[in-house]
Amino acid sequence: MSGHSKWKNIMHKKEKTDAQRAKVFTKIGKEISMAVKDGGPDPVSNTKLRDLIVKAKSLNVPNDNIDRVIKKASGNDGEVYEVVCYEGYGIGGVAVIVEATTENRNRTAADIRHYFDKFGGNLGSTGCVSFMFSDKGVIVLDADGVDEERFMEDALECGADDFNTEDEAIEVFTEVQELNAVRDALAAKGYKVISAEPDKLPSTYVNLSDGEQIVKLRKMLDALDDNEDVTEVWHNWENE
Repeated sequence: MSGHSKWKNIMHKKEKTDAQRAKVFTKIGKEISMAVKDGGPDPVSNTKLRDLIVKAKSLNVPNDNIDRVIKKASGNDGEVYEVVCYEGYGIGGVAVIVEATTENRNRTAADIRHYFDKFGGNLGSTGCVSFMFSDKGVIVLDADGVDEERFMEDALECGADDFNTEDEAIEVFTEVQELNAVRDALAAKGYKVISAEPDKLPSTYVNLSDGEQIVKLRKMLDALDDNEDVTEVWHNWENE
C-alpha cells in the first residue's frame, strides 16, 4: 500500500489551525446532514451516520456540534446537498479525484476548475483517472498496546484483506461491502476504531522530483482541502 496513509491524512486534519478546523467541522456536518436525510437520525439503524459520527469524533468535532447537525437535518429546514465527483490531472501527471458535497453545483465546479488551472493541472471528464483507483474499505485502529502477531490472526479471522502498521495506528483494508462487518468484528475483539470509511487506492503512483512541481501540486491539494465543499481528495502522488 505504498504512498497511501489514511492515518496521516487524519493527523493532517487534526493539526490544522482553528480557522481550518472550523472548515473541517463544516464539511463533516454536510456529510452527516446528507446521511440523516437519507437514512434517518438513529445511528443504530443508520450505519452511514454511525460511521460519520466516528469520523467526526476522530477529527475532534465536539459532540454538541454533531448533535446540532443531526437535529437540524431531522427537520425540514436543512440545506439539500448532493455529492459530485471531479477528476483530472495535477501538474506532473498526478491523477486526482475530488469528491464534493454541495448545494450549488455551479459554484463548486467553478472553484475546482480554478484550482486545477491555477496550479498547472487539468480538470478532465468523468472516468479520465478513476480507472487508476480501486475502491476499498479502510479501518484505522489505535495501535497502542496491540500485539502485531495476535492482531494478524484477529484481522484475518474478522475478514480483513490486508493491514499496515503506522507509528500510532493500524490501517486495515477490506472490500467496501465488508467494511462495516470487519469494523464491528474488530471492535468486538476490543480494538479501538479511529475511523472506518470507503477509500480509493491508486494502482500506480507518480513520484515528482522537480521542486517547482512539488510546490504547485502541494498548493493545489491544500486549496482543494481548504474548500468547504470538498469532502475528500484522492491522488496517486507517492512522495507527498
